Amino acid sequence: MKIGRWVAVVSVWAALTFFAAPQTVQAQCPMCKIGAESNMKNGGSQGKGLNAGILYMLATPYLLVGGVAFYWWRNRRRKDEEDVWTTDEQ
Repeated sequence: MKIGRWVAVVSVWAALTFFAAPQTVQAQCPMCKIGAESNMKNGGSQGKGLNAGILYMLATPYLLVGGVAFYWWRNRRRKDEEDVWTTDEQ
């Protein structure tokens, strides 16, 4: 019954989040877009810097999750190897 209650809570939360969100969402702030476009037209490289920043922000969660997964895998492998050695000694 605990799983059913958890599913109900998550469903209500998701529905409230969906309906409470604004109907129109902009991709980026207009001032940043205008500034980057005008800079690029004048031969600047501000747009490239914004794109690089976006890629860094995109990569960070993947690196964090990958690091945690590797740490878990390494410790789990060591524990399994220790279990093999302890059962062989008995």
